[in-house]
Amino acid sequence: MSEATAEPVDMLNIPYKGLLSISIMLATIMQVLDTTIANVALPSMRGSLGASQDQITWVLTSYIVASAIITPVTGWLSDRFGLRQIFIVSAAGFVVASMACGMASSLNEMVAFRVLQGLFGACLVPLSQTVLLDINPRERHGQAMAIWGMGVMLGPIIGPTLGGWLTENWGWRYVFYVNLPVGILAIAGMLLFLPKTPPKVRRFDFFGFAMLAIAIGALQMVLDRGQAEDWFQSTEIWIETGLFISGLWVFGIHIRNARDPFISLHVLKDKNLLTALALSALVGAMVLGGSALLPAMLQDVLGYTASRSGLIMAPRGFGTMIAMMIYGRLSNRIDSRIAILLGLALTAWSMHMMTGFSVDMGEQPIIMTGVIQGFGLGLVFVPLSTLAYATLESRFRAEAAGVFNLVRNIGSSVGISLLSTVLAWNIATNRTEMTAKLVEDGPRLADIAEKTGFGHQILVFLVNSEISLQAAMIAYLDDFKLMMIVTFALMPLVLLLRKPGALKVSPNPADAGH
Repeated sequence: MSEATAEPVDMLNIPYKGLLSISIMLATIMQVLDTTIANVALPSMRGSLGASQDQITWVLTSYIVASAIITPVTGWLSDRFGLRQIFIVSAAGFVVASMACGMASSLNEMVAFRVLQGLFGACLVPLSQTVLLDINPRERHGQAMAIWGMGVMLGPIIGPTLGGWLTENWGWRYVFYVNLPVGILAIAGMLLFLPKTPPKVRRFDFFGFAMLAIAIGALQMVLDRGQAEDWFQSTEIWIETGLFISGLWVFGIHIRNARDPFISLHVLKDKNLLTALALSALVGAMVLGGSALLPAMLQDVLGYTASRSGLIMAPRGFGTMIAMMIYGRLSNRIDSRIAILLGLALTAWSMHMMTGFSVDMGEQPIIMTGVIQGFGLGLVFVPLSTLAYATLESRFRAEAAGVFNLVRNIGSSVGISLLSTVLAWNIATNRTEMTAKLVEDGPRLADIAEKTGFGHQILVFLVNSEISLQAAMIAYLDDFKLMMIVTFALMPLVLLLRKPGALKVSPNPADAGH
């Protein structure tokens, strides 16, 4: 039987679904964990590799850019070579690249191996999502996405803590070596339980891929380098922005006219998927982007240590996992759209509570708002992941999953850059206004210095330190308010989502490869 005519595998009736689910989730956890676990090891890595503060960020940037470029190729790769084959090769390649990162002796080697990590790891998350949807009937998709969501959330929860412990007790290289046992278990499970799927003859759209790769790569460079280069005051940022707009424009025209485009028009015309993409990107930009600011606020403004900050933020992740477990059990009894609306409302409420933070508060408000926000996020992402594919034919799932995860990650990157820029601008503005007020009150400060016995210079120093602290806190509160407003504004989009219905299957078998 040829590759083109091989019968598809009935994924719904395969044995050992539980063991297979564990195997593919191990691969997912391994990949997600690696996006956060390396962050805390950067200072140790910088000294060992002889890199500057600016250069060491390429350890993160190279991985992000490589992963972003390859993620949308997931659908074509799984069609052309078979889902099982690509999944196993991706996991094996990721483990080998991780070991190479652990053995790197220079910055150039580390960046090269991190690029390989990104290339191999890009397919793991969308393919795990695809397999879980394929091996479960439609009525169990909510539970399947709850399992997948909990696996994805484990990385942000345990990544910083595990990375710090490994770096402190074993050295930064074990941050990468830890992938070896996890990867071996995942690969063994996939070899034993994941059935071989027949490949399809499908032409690769090199031009479309090149245009999209240029656009994604340029956008990631703008987001990663913009703050350091003072955004559009830099020629580099202008060039990268031009490449992003040009690449995306040409790609959009190309896929409308190409005979066999890189991303199928069937995927891009599905209203549920498009709505879910918009919601995922915007929620990711505001909420996940905002979560990157919390550690800095806890350490720089409130004075917590890195390890203490990680412990204070951990309940946020547990809130998400609890919501995912509850939704997984109730997914067949409630409308997914109601769950998303409730999740957005809880998330916005937690942000409203965060606008009341102050520099002298305790840990309780941070933990409480974190649990509420985490619970809200759990009620958003799991049903959103379910409804994204609810009206899409199963043969397009791998391709759609690649696009879904790409847009979610880009949304998070945009959110981090946007909120960080707004934060820096607000800090500078607040400080300028407060300093001007301090100059106006100069004579009164002299009186205070005389009454308290402090020297004038010491008092000015103390007041200046307090101004810096208050300016930063006010800027964070402004960011939280912005996040709250955008989250409320997203709620009407949920009404555009449709519940699963009867799918229209294309009568032309030849379309299956497109």
